[in-house]
Amino acid sequence: MTLLGKTLFITGASRGIGKAIGLRAAIDGANVVIAAKTADPHPKLEGTIYTAAEEMEAAGGKALPLVVDVRDEASVEAAMQKAADHFGGLDILVNNASAIQLTPLAQTDMKRFDLMHQINTRGTLACCKFAAPFLAKSDNPHILTLSPPLHMQEKWFAPFTPYAIAKYGMSLVVLGLAGELRSKGIAVNALWPRTTIATAAIKNIIGGDTLMRQSRTPDILADAAYEIFTSPSRELTGQFLIDDTFLASRGVTDFDGYRVDPSQNLAPDFFVPDDSVAPVSLKALAPS
Repeated sequence: MTLLGKTLFITGASRGIGKAIGLRAAIDGANVVIAAKTADPHPKLEGTIYTAAEEMEAAGGKALPLVVDVRDEASVEAAMQKAADHFGGLDILVNNASAIQLTPLAQTDMKRFDLMHQINTRGTLACCKFAAPFLAKSDNPHILTLSPPLHMQEKWFAPFTPYAIAKYGMSLVVLGLAGELRSKGIAVNALWPRTTIATAAIKNIIGGDTLMRQSRTPDILADAAYEIFTSPSRELTGQFLIDDTFLASRGVTDFDGYRVDPSQNLAPDFFVPDDSVAPVSLKALAPS
């Protein structure tokens, strides 16, 4: 199974993980809807929906850049319709758009919590709601959300309760909709990285250049997403998958190429369950 001719609607696809997933699909000749807010260049963030579209077409796919605010249900509904009209339907929805602020409640403005909730939890719900009627017509429909396993522990909430609530809310959507949409053959899964991923959020918000070097590239999530999308939707649903564990289950044994800097130990990401064992060492590689 390939993604040739399949249509993916990816939120937050102008850069980072969303763009990487789109590029991997484009190699197969997929149609990629780049649904994001960045239409004009940002002083601190590289890429726009238009530059991402150019890259995906150069990779071999077809692209449709759309300015979409997932907080606005009218914007989401219109974008889904436009995408389906343009490409003749929808096959895959990727809920990648997310807002983050790693502060405890005492240091978090409620306005900022509202933003995280509206983009993360509510935005994911809205995208699923308006994509589902189109996905139901696909022969192998998938919804994939970039959110953590529902293995909730105090240590994941206490440092940044507002963000944790908004992020785990995305996973609750996965849990509920996997059951709600199963009879329609629509797979609903979550994907989460074991280590930090080299994105703008890591560089600008969480850890700067040091943590970037201790991260894996977005390609590991793109490859894992590809394996999900090319699986039968009625056989893989309701799962909370960790990127390297899932790829290892599909026969991948070499994870070194995903490292930004092989001389650095890989930094673990938030929300990874304690009993999840990495298929390979996260320690720095020995010099060759």
